[in-house]
Amino acid sequence: MAETELPEPDCVEGAPHPRDTAALFGQHSAEADFLRAFNTGRLHHAWMLTGAKGIGKATLAWRIARFLLTTPEAGPAGLFGAPEKPQSLGTDPESPVARRMRALAEPRLALLRRTANDKGNALSQFITIDDTRRLKNFFSLSAADGGKRVAIVDSVDEMNPNAANGLLKLLEEPPPRAVFLLISHQPARLLPTIRSRCRELRLAPLGAGDLSDALTQAGGAIEPEDRDALAELAGGSAGEAFRLTNLDGLKTYAGLVRLFSTLPRLDRDRALALAEQAAARGAAEKFDLILTQIDLFLSRLARAAARRQTPPEAAPGEAELFAKLAPHAGAALPWAGLAQTLTARARRGKAVNLDPAALLMDILLQIDATAGQLANG
Repeated sequence: MAETELPEPDCVEGAPHPRDTAALFGQHSAEADFLRAFNTGRLHHAWMLTGAKGIGKATLAWRIARFLLTTPEAGPAGLFGAPEKPQSLGTDPESPVARRMRALAEPRLALLRRTANDKGNALSQFITIDDTRRLKNFFSLSAADGGKRVAIVDSVDEMNPNAANGLLKLLEEPPPRAVFLLISHQPARLLPTIRSRCRELRLAPLGAGDLSDALTQAGGAIEPEDRDALAELAGGSAGEAFRLTNLDGLKTYAGLVRLFSTLPRLDRDRALALAEQAAARGAAEKFDLILTQIDLFLSRLARAAARRQTPPEAAPGEAELFAKLAPHAGAALPWAGLAQTLTARARRGKAVNLDPAALLMDILLQIDATAGQLANG
């Protein structure tokens, strides 16, 4: 029986892998922090790259790895003075090291990520202790040229407890000339002992211009008039923006805004049509997108109420709708509470395989009830 070809767990479907991504947009501060440490001889052995998903953490990790494995360390000043310090993390994309890294054949680089499960027919849910042991074996071998060795962990959030403890031992007693690049989307959930042994590089959400450039590089396309709206919905994440463009997310969110404009007397026919669309065969991704965007709508609504300031519109009519549904600051708490309740309800419903149409319709009716209470209060 032929082996199942599994997707790479550290790559957005349809987009190039971070190791193949030529440019990094919008993260100049994080790049400068690492370069400063390198040029001053204060290179820490473990770096944790943090921030939301899809903003360039993995791309930066691969960029740093290429830099470390191709850039000689500054030695003592010679006859012609000290060697010039590098001014960027950029490297020759056609160097032998870069080509080997793209082929996952560079012997001085280890990549720790989720692998196939025991049956080989799907990806494991977690990075396991066996994966960590392979990393330990990698460091037990001497580098052929005595140079640096780099390990990328993408992501450390996906390690089970045994794997995390195995990684901790390596961080506590790091191998000579080793550099760890740990990618984390939610560092607060990690072992404090792992966080304490790493220097953090915090990446920021991308602005509309950088997001557009990153999406274009990944093979996506944004109409100029949609850049700001997509940046709002994607939260500055190029990965999320790519997903939204693939699933027609701007159109879906605009449809939700039009539906919610009928609150507090929800248009039941349009709500039922949306629920049936989400429950159609093969529409699992669309269903997840709708749930995510409902949560996003409620969160944006609650923030607008609390701050008494409407964010840039992510769909036509959104600002007017926010003013209607949250006419005073006191509306922030009910909407925020509902967002939290519905997120938990959706998670439970999906876990027990509730009918998607019924689950979504129940969520829409809860939103309608809250709008009615606020309108009558």
